Amino acid sequence: MDIQLLGCVEARTCTGRKVPLPHSAKILLATLVWNPGAFVSDEVLWERVWPERRPQHPRDALYIHATRLRKALAAAETEGQAPELVRERGGYVLAVDQDGVDVARFRDLVREARHAARDGRTEAALDLFGRALGLWRGEPLSDVRTAWADSARVTLRREHRDALVGSTELYLRRGRHDECLRQLNWLSDIHPFDEKVAGLLMLALYRSGRQADALGCFRTMRMRMSAQLGCEPGDELRALHARILSRDPGLLPAAATPTVRAGASC
Repeated sequence: MDIQLLGCVEARTCTGRKVPLPHSAKILLATLVWNPGAFVSDEVLWERVWPERRPQHPRDALYIHATRLRKALAAAETEGQAPELVRERGGYVLAVDQDGVDVARFRDLVREARHAARDGRTEAALDLFGRALGLWRGEPLSDVRTAWADSARVTLRREHRDALVGSTELYLRRGRHDECLRQLNWLSDIHPFDEKVAGLLMLALYRSGRQADALGCFRTMRMRMSAQLGCEPGDELRALHARILSRDPGLLPAAATPTVRAGASC
């Protein structure tokens, strides 16, 4: 069975059929598979499932939620092995391995990608990053609205951003700047104060022959930071701006020839 958190919370059989889950079962499922196969205490589950108004008898309420989840998963056993929800003293374990949860697979693939990048296996790293990012189906845990889910979303968005940045850096290292411009523009939109993302976008634009656009990105970032944060871009971004302004040959990939043209700023 494939349990998915990188989008709506879903469980799918080995044939791809979506397993119907009551909403309460979705919340419990998400909390149990955050660390696949790990024991989760009743107290942690109470805090995650009922962060504000806890039932008068939370252990009994949790038992009802667990029963509903167990029944939903058991109904899919005819299409393959369904994970077993086990009651242990003081908590629960959902017997699912890392490969059965998309968040765990995403993290494993990103870890492998970084190892490959450090070893100089750039194409393998790009493939691993691509497979990891391909697991995302939208806003993670999008149909679970609790304080714990909000915190988990913050963590996952940061990991997603870091994976995108890591893959983009490898594309730029390979001189494949045109391939990552759309991704960088999207990242810049959702992380408008991220100087690392802004720098990568400026570099990709410059290497694509779009010096004016790259300089325009810096101006936009500078005005945005000044107006909304009351500060200036950091030393690293200002240094990159100066190098782009002077058309520093060191910014171009090996064997590249500058073909700077004008264009609309970002």
